[in-house]
Amino acid sequence: MRLIAPSILSADFSRLGEQIRMLNQSQADWIHVDVMDGRFVPNISFGFPVMETLRQYAQKPLDVHLMIVHPEDYVERFCDAGAWSVGFHLEATDDPMPILEKIKAKGVRTCLTVNPDIDYHRLFPYLDKVDMVLLMSVFAGFGGQKFIPETIDKIKEVKKEIVSRGLHTLIEIDGGVTSANAAQIFEAGADVLVAGSSVFRSANPEQAIIEIVES
Repeated sequence: MRLIAPSILSADFSRLGEQIRMLNQSQADWIHVDVMDGRFVPNISFGFPVMETLRQYAQKPLDVHLMIVHPEDYVERFCDAGAWSVGFHLEATDDPMPILEKIKAKGVRTCLTVNPDIDYHRLFPYLDKVDMVLLMSVFAGFGGQKFIPETIDKIKEVKKEIVSRGLHTLIEIDGGVTSANAAQIFEAGADVLVAGSSVFRSANPEQAIIEIVES
């Protein structure tokens, strides 16, 4: 599977409606929505009002990535606000299972995420309990960072574990994705690539998406 999920964190918020319409007609598969609270990460993005606006205009699934403390307090509201999938960081909770159950109860897809400095093996016990895992290939919180090369080996190991157990869990990669490295990331076993700066800072975002898809 080779899916592309442009991150609207890198969009021009003064033209958000226009940029959502661009994504609707583009070859993007999902729209990635980064939610930051200024506590789990040192940056703040947007919350429920923007989500509800996105739901009105977006024709692609909204893939929500929560970079927040206490995700258990908010996942249901993001589901209700229009999320198609909701992911949160494993390191943000002592026990992800009750949070995953809240998301599942809303009929929304589940995702567990880890930052580059978190042992990705900690995801293995949950591979059969989530729809997707997200390996951050940069540190969460800021756009425009460079892809961490060691992520490739992590992808291969996670994919090997998924296949060996006969699972269908997707692997999503977020951070530093470009048309120059997309092929290598897909070949390592990734299913979904999140691309922010490489899409929205391009002179032709729709073409940039095509170049990532066809890399």
